[in-house]
Amino acid sequence: MKRVLISGVSSEVGKTVITTGIMKALSKKYNVQGYKVGPDYIDPSYHKIATNNPSINLDSFFMSEEQIKTVFQRYSKNKYISIIEGVRGLYEGISPIDSVGSSESIAKALSCPVILIVNAKSITRSAIATIKGFISFGNVNIKGVIFNFVRGEKHIKKLKEAMNYYLPDIEIIGFIPRDENFKVEGRHLGLVPTDEKNRKEEIDRWGKLIEKYLDLDKIVEIADEDYEEIDEVPLWEINENKKKVAVAYDKAFNFYYHINFDALKENKAKIKFFSPLEDKEVDADIIYIGGGYPEIFKEELSKNKDMINFLKEFDGLIYAECGGLMYLTKKIDNTEMVGLLNCSSTMTKNVQGLSYVKAKILKDCCLGKKGKIIKGHEFHYSKLINIKENNFSLKILRGRGIVNQYDGIFKGNVLAGYMHQHCVANPYFASSLLNFEWK
Repeated sequence: MKRVLISGVSSEVGKTVITTGIMKALSKKYNVQGYKVGPDYIDPSYHKIATNNPSINLDSFFMSEEQIKTVFQRYSKNKYISIIEGVRGLYEGISPIDSVGSSESIAKALSCPVILIVNAKSITRSAIATIKGFISFGNVNIKGVIFNFVRGEKHIKKLKEAMNYYLPDIEIIGFIPRDENFKVEGRHLGLVPTDEKNRKEEIDRWGKLIEKYLDLDKIVEIADEDYEEIDEVPLWEINENKKKVAVAYDKAFNFYYHINFDALKENKAKIKFFSPLEDKEVDADIIYIGGGYPEIFKEELSKNKDMINFLKEFDGLIYAECGGLMYLTKKIDNTEMVGLLNCSSTMTKNVQGLSYVKAKILKDCCLGKKGKIIKGHEFHYSKLINIKENNFSLKILRGRGIVNQYDGIFKGNVLAGYMHQHCVANPYFASSLLNFEWK
């Protein structure tokens, strides 16, 4: 299975734009599978537009090495090449002294060659020193380099001369100039989601620029085919139930891991998508409201009284996380929301939660059985205020949660918290969601 990991020396190297552009350019000729290292849910939506295949997260905090290999093997079958976008710098993980959560850990688990993106703005020999440092620091197979933010032919000539002198065995994939066409709009949680704005033309443009500036044949050549297939290990619990799961999916709510939908389908769920912004009601046994930017669209959400009244009267299970949690409170700032939870939410200037999460389930619920330890992620600039709820389903062992290291408000037919669930990090998620009886 041909595969290559594209990583940066830091976060500020244009990694997502370049990697998405590579996926788009290669997809004109090949069937490309995209991956994202880490827990991000926005970058994979760009990959999907570029490749027409859902992009999948690979994460060594969420997954064991055997699970990483199993996920990769499942989704890369029948694909010509897999492009893996790294997270932050190549060696950055959750600890300063080990590789858990890093791009390095994924490269090692998959015996994957690496192409390094280097910010070469105003430097030449220092860029080479950076590359040499990355090569010597870890046991990672760095095979090529992309120089970004170069300035003209004179700069390119110097970089080529330095590479040929100091690192003749490392392939130069290309040089990308300082180009406004490679910029992408961002926001407090990352890039602006593709569901909010049509990014197809933008991604098409990135693909054309990548064709112009990078050697795609070298990327394909570097993408090693020498992969030893494994006996796949279980990824999640199977306890089949053919319930109808309605997933909130629109410009306000679109932070989901695609693999969660696959886990639900393997458990025989029937998934349909609906919009809390536009729909009046939805036919479902379970409603799943994921994360997103409800604070950006709070006025529109508040005006859809039909959906708010429907949710208040819904007699099935409602599961919500992060943005979905905010939507179910009384208010987001001063704008009225659904009001199923006796608290409100407010936006803050500073991040309130940004962490991998480990939690213990305190009572049987739609996330699993009492006593189970699960993992997930949280990233939010909001917090709950005027909290008059005290029935929590999760004790946070790592991370923050809602209040006092507790998360997952459990009230009637609702369970809502800040923790984003991933079906491998919480292997009970799909089966428990489908089989939990709240009444």
